[in-house]
Amino acid sequence: MRPLDIACLQLRPVPSMEEALDEALPLAREAVSGGARMLFLPEYCGGLRAEGAAVAPPSAPEAEHPFLGAMRAFARESGVWINLGSIAVDGPDGRIVNRGFMLGPEGDITGRYDKIHLFDIQLSDGEVYRESDRVDPGSRAAIHDTPLARIGHTICYDLRFAHLFRSLAQKGAEILACPAAFTARTGAAHWHVLSRARAIETTRFVVSAAMTGPVPGGGATYGHSLVVDPWGEVLADGGEGPGVIAARLDLDLIAQTEARIPSLMNDAAFTRP
Repeated sequence: MRPLDIACLQLRPVPSMEEALDEALPLAREAVSGGARMLFLPEYCGGLRAEGAAVAPPSAPEAEHPFLGAMRAFARESGVWINLGSIAVDGPDGRIVNRGFMLGPEGDITGRYDKIHLFDIQLSDGEVYRESDRVDPGSRAAIHDTPLARIGHTICYDLRFAHLFRSLAQKGAEILACPAAFTARTGAAHWHVLSRARAIETTRFVVSAAMTGPVPGGGATYGHSLVVDPWGEVLADGGEGPGVIAARLDLDLIAQTEARIPSLMNDAAFTRP
């Protein structure tokens, strides 16, 4: 058995970085006190608000970002690894980048991932989302190498793109992180089934820290942070309230599940119609 104790922090959307730290740090301390060696935080964990159809999270340059700086300090003080789901970082031309980070136990940034697939959808005449109005997309997948496990980093809407998850697994990721601020409506319909499907397809752990509750300015997030094992079993579900979702992963289950269903190795070449 190769155990790894982890915890997701399920947070509420708040409009400022100061409030975001007030949300995150007490739960992070609780998770570390409970024995977690790696923490997972949601998408836009540094603050989230909306202006009409557009996201309008508080942002700052990466080098001066207060939330990032505080979480780096916490990682260093606690000696834990942190998958910082994503925060809004100042980008070019007044736009932002939805960027995730991997933080090491010395407070160093060991990896970055810029969200590739932006959330531009219209659920109804009155429910429209246009992340691309203010966010520049990323273009490169990311795997974070740590001594504890290899982490494939995705963000929220990426969950609907199975080829990204499959590619990360085929390149050696053991845990597929999908931090999210899934909408309450799409979450109720698709969150659990998509998260389980990505785990089953890849025979990997899927760990998804989620935002929960109303978004300042409009909309609501679904919650239900999930930890899913390589067989598709839900090991932990955060429900609807804020809190710490702890789980122990047996990383040996990956090889055991692959031996039962070697789908990653059975990919066949095909001709597109």
